[in-house]
Amino acid sequence: MAVRNVAAPPTPWSKNLAEPKIHETAYVHSFSNIIGDVYIGSNVLIAPGTSIRADEGTPFHIGKGTNIQDGVVIHGLEQGRVEGDDGNSYSVWVGENTSLTHMSLIHGPAYVGDDCFIGFRSTVFNARVGNGCIVMMHVLIQDVEIPPGKYIPSGAVITNQQQADRLPDVQDSDVKFATHVIGINDALRTGYRCAENIACLAPIRNEQAKYPNMTQINYSTHSTSQLSSQLVDSIRNLLVQGYSVGAEYADARRFRTGSWRTCGPISSTRESDVIAALSACMADHQGEYVRLIGIDTKAKRRVLEEIVQRPDGSSSNGSNGSNGSNGKTSPAKYQSVGAVSNGKLSAETIAQVRSLLAQGYKVGTEHADARRFRTSSWQSGASLQVRNESEAIAALESVMNEYRGEYVRLIGIDPKAKRRVVEEIIQRPDGPVAQSGGQTATSGYKAAPANGGSGQLSQKTVEQVRNLLSQGYKIGTEHADARRFRTGSWQSCSPIASNRESEVFAALEGCLQQHSGDYVRLLGIDSKAKRRVLEEIIQRP
Repeated sequence: MAVRNVAAPPTPWSKNLAEPKIHETAYVHSFSNIIGDVYIGSNVLIAPGTSIRADEGTPFHIGKGTNIQDGVVIHGLEQGRVEGDDGNSYSVWVGENTSLTHMSLIHGPAYVGDDCFIGFRSTVFNARVGNGCIVMMHVLIQDVEIPPGKYIPSGAVITNQQQADRLPDVQDSDVKFATHVIGINDALRTGYRCAENIACLAPIRNEQAKYPNMTQINYSTHSTSQLSSQLVDSIRNLLVQGYSVGAEYADARRFRTGSWRTCGPISSTRESDVIAALSACMADHQGEYVRLIGIDTKAKRRVLEEIVQRPDGSSSNGSNGSNGSNGKTSPAKYQSVGAVSNGKLSAETIAQVRSLLAQGYKVGTEHADARRFRTSSWQSGASLQVRNESEAIAALESVMNEYRGEYVRLIGIDPKAKRRVVEEIIQRPDGPVAQSGGQTATSGYKAAPANGGSGQLSQKTVEQVRNLLSQGYKIGTEHADARRFRTGSWQSCSPIASNRESEVFAALEGCLQQHSGDYVRLLGIDSKAKRRVLEEIIQRP
């Protein structure tokens, strides 16, 4: 049987062999450890596997009605104190009716107020969390004071006061969720206390009649609506970095001309509100294009533009079909046949031409026979003075027919910066062939299927890399094993100095393969402003 509670050991900083003080109505499971000067109030639940050790930092206070769930660790440093609600100094203060959920860590000096919820595997160290805060899963809170009534989304790392001050407010649904958890754990406490008393068990088994909604509660704090997990991750990542989120839509005609319209403004910075607003925009504009916008409000610039819904129901972000045309995918206007010599464009090339024109770029072509291809001596095709998708497609197919049996590649040109943003082979003489080392583009990169592949990039990642490079950003990567991922301690892969797609894709694949069992994330870097514009996980263990 595990030790239930013992006195603190003598140490140079504490010679007082203080013992825990546990209220008679509290329940402490025998498979838990409580050591030293720990006060546990009335109706508290200490679940199996918890470790509450006031053997270095001391004392601890745990207020009435609080539940400490399985695997929680509470410890403290000798140096540093926090002021409790009673005006005295503590290493750790946990208020009343608060939930510390599975595997969370509260390390003093730390203060957690009344009516708080600390989510799974979240850490609070050298910080104050005000009354009524909701902290979701895998959160780090360090060296800050969280104002009362704030909501901290899953995965957030809050280590400076500016981040803490701009956190969104808790909503009524969050309060309902936290209250429900308190009720469940109070029932557990009562059940544990009378587990061996048959007379005591009977009314508890009938207790659910008093709480008809207990098993039907809507956990809205975890809701991701109809959006894909990848899209939710993108939204969460933008919000955690302090960016605002917006959405735009366009029908087919406006999409071709890049004339996007704004959905209703999304003023909230709370994840569930943003997800709900984006879902509403997608539902209101079914059969149209919808794109997600990430906005740096301080620099007054966009950091992300990503199409999340298309008229045929597909999405570059993997959102499910219910956000599109009733989940039915329409066939492409042009059959996808790959880069072969048949004079017809693939669906992927059509989508890329559409994207280039929508961004205001010009379209051109180059061609080369087998000899020139090996030496990268491309020849310019006829200039394409086109302004809409249909003209561009017709002109490209005309060039492909004119140079049948040769290589033809599509060129995307930024006329303002006088630079190329895309080079992609759209026709080959005899089916797919290995590219020569001298070739400058691999925009025809074959992406992994939607579910990904070991060491291979997804179509979404390929598009993101192209988008970043076209805007002049640098690409980087970081990796982390499961332990480092939980603490946010990412390590850099080899730096990617090149801005050529072929070399960038090769470097990304190299990092994925080298760290196949780790998390890997893609970085977009604005080298002039010396800041990151994108952080997105592209591989999970």
